[in-house]
Amino acid sequence: MRKATIFLMALALALALAAPLQAVAAPPLRRSRFLANANLSPPASFYDCSKKPPSICLQPGSPGQTCCKGNCVDTDYNTQHCGNCNRTCKYPQACCQGKCVNTFTDEKNCGGCGVRCRTKCTNGYCDYAA
Repeated sequence: MRKATIFLMALALALALAAPLQAVAAPPLRRSRFLANANLSPPASFYDCSKKPPSICLQPGSPGQTCCKGNCVDTDYNTQHCGNCNRTCKYPQACCQGKCVNTFTDEKNCGGCGVRCRTKCTNGYCDYAA
């Protein structure tokens, strides 16, 4: 019995040494279902053009292509920098394609940018019955 046990142990040792060592792959990182669906972009501080060259604003994912006061800004739709840096739209106005417009009365931008009315725009609605 003792010889059989020693033989089996020697056989197991020989098989273990003869088998090539295979690398075990690490399991994939798990992410929550909320993060898996999110398109994670760099933080806003990544696009700080006060410490980096203004060309950082031209990178994909940048909030805008113009550097205004150290921040990358979209001058087509930003009410603080409409059309160019430091041009602020007044209160009832919105910035649509770089121009300050009143979306309550403008037929080409009624209630929002690019919303066209066939007739009159009143209170941000087309054909509003006042």
